Amino acid sequence: MVTVLCVTFYFKGQDFLKAAKANGCRVFLLTHESHKHKAWPWEAIDEIFTMPDDRNDASNTENMVKGLAWLMREKSVDMIVALDDFDVEKAAAFREEFRIPGMGQTTARYFRDKLAMRMRAADAGIPVPAFTSLFHNDAIHRFADTIPTPWLLKPRSEASAMGIRKIHSKDELWHHVNGLGDRRHAFLVEQFRPGDVYHVDALTYESEVRFHSVAKYMATPFDVMHGAGIFRTMTCDPKTEEHDTLTRLNAEVMKAFGMRHSASHTEFIRCHDDGSYVFLETSSRVGGAHINEMVEVSTGINLWSEWAHIELAAYHKQAYKVPKSTYAPAGLVISLSRFEKPDTTPFNDPEIAWRMDEPSHVGFILKSKDRERLLSLMDGYAERIRRDYHGSAPVPDKPSH
Repeated sequence: MVTVLCVTFYFKGQDFLKAAKANGCRVFLLTHESHKHKAWPWEAIDEIFTMPDDRNDASNTENMVKGLAWLMREKSVDMIVALDDFDVEKAAAFREEFRIPGMGQTTARYFRDKLAMRMRAADAGIPVPAFTSLFHNDAIHRFADTIPTPWLLKPRSEASAMGIRKIHSKDELWHHVNGLGDRRHAFLVEQFRPGDVYHVDALTYESEVRFHSVAKYMATPFDVMHGAGIFRTMTCDPKTEEHDTLTRLNAEVMKAFGMRHSASHTEFIRCHDDGSYVFLETSSRVGGAHINEMVEVSTGINLWSEWAHIELAAYHKQAYKVPKSTYAPAGLVISLSRFEKPDTTPFNDPEIAWRMDEPSHVGFILKSKDRERLLSLMDGYAERIRRDYHGSAPVPDKPSH
């Protein structure tokens, strides 16, 4: 029996756990102490191991390795899978220490470290915004003196738009850089390229992209997080030029970054000034914010389940084939709500394919063969949510688990 250790310090990946168990695996879960009593699919989990909520950082990885070493004295672990961005580096460290097959620490850097991503993409000829590390004062001066504002100061290892600041002058840049103190090396600065932001959600096996779904954010993650906006994204027509270009670029990124087998979520910008596409970031996991559900409504493919099948096919050195997919336009809209249990019954259109059921949130996935009808509904729902439900919270300095 194959034993898989799933690492996630967020409450996510339930379909992965169920698919692994359905395929005959023994499933271990490592998560936060505060998640121990959540509604995991317990029938799919053989054992759960927890860490205190304040111990989930890189400095504690060595202690996690020691804990895993004690576990492995009695119980073998054949496969380790990180189900969230923040756990990619931990899982890579575990694999390296115990010589377990899978993504090692060097490759994992390309899917977690925004500086490593940009350097690798640029080396491979994939367009990226102008950027520099903050290692050398001279490099920062050269960047500030030659690259037009505005700029974005970004942490190298956070997810989505967490911790990003928009900078409008050289003095402001140095003010924030100096304020970082001994954390300065963990940030980068890059040119802000206004444009439409797309995401490609894909499945790769044996270094070949086997499935992809392309969508465009109707409100970018940066705008949602920093402008208290409403998250919206909508799938793109597979018969369009933008779809062809983005799937090609995504394949180039996966090849350049050494992706062998996994789910991935990769973002690109189509710049307003010249129409060019530039790489923004990638990750070796299923996209968050219920993007998986939108992809499944649109195509019939559950990314979490298929990721589990891919991991097992790779372990057994077997062939893998993506199930036959379909396509229908689908859109996702999500917002924080000022009500703990919002009543969403006034939304009753037949195009609703999924309805969010989480405290203090409101959200829907809409599906329609008529793209214009879908766009109209997405706009209308966003306006109604903004007027009748929307709430906001301060942007956290650090991610919350």
